[in-house]
Amino acid sequence: MLKVKQFVFNMFAENTFVISDPETHEAVVVDPGMFTADERKEFDEYIDQNSLKIIQIVNTHLHLDHCFGDNYVRDRYGVKVAANIGDASLGADLGSQIRRFGGRGDLEGVSIDVELHEGDIIKVGSDSLRVIETPGHSKGGICLYCETGKFLIAGDTLFRGGVGRTDLEGGNARQLSSSIRTKLFNLPDDTAVLPGHDRFTTIGAEKLSNPYV
Repeated sequence: MLKVKQFVFNMFAENTFVISDPETHEAVVVDPGMFTADERKEFDEYIDQNSLKIIQIVNTHLHLDHCFGDNYVRDRYGVKVAANIGDASLGADLGSQIRRFGGRGDLEGVSIDVELHEGDIIKVGSDSLRVIETPGHSKGGICLYCETGKFLIAGDTLFRGGVGRTDLEGGNARQLSSSIRTKLFNLPDDTAVLPGHDRFTTIGAEKLSNPYV
């Protein structure tokens, strides 16, 4: 069964995940958000201590807090960035994104090396993650579902008691609600939801009480 390691990185308290196969030590990094030298060190020490071989970066979307560390991981570990092409413009212009939050606009952009689409399978050792397209928080938003592990990496699509904001570039509230209702809420109720921020939840809990869907 796949192992999930959660990190909380950068000023936005973003959840970065390392998904690994304990037998083969293959791993994918989902939404690398490390921003400071200490955060990069924390990440590297985990990879080294667990003898992991990173095979790919996967982005649920390309808002800046979810890809601060993409170029660092790509360059250090020699891997490619996989994401949905709908977010290509967001990744290319991280400078504009950070200026909206009052920061310096000189961040290097992130390019998509591997395009991900609905139903694509990302192999991690002997297990896998399935891509679910969930536009609404951004044009190219995706989630990653592991059937055997009964978990969903939801990015900023679905939160505990909430949903992703839709007032940023590419956001669409109606589309986001449809993505959640027609795709995520069709997953088993006991599926653990691992969001891009804050605490974990389950599909069943959100179907029952999420006031935004």
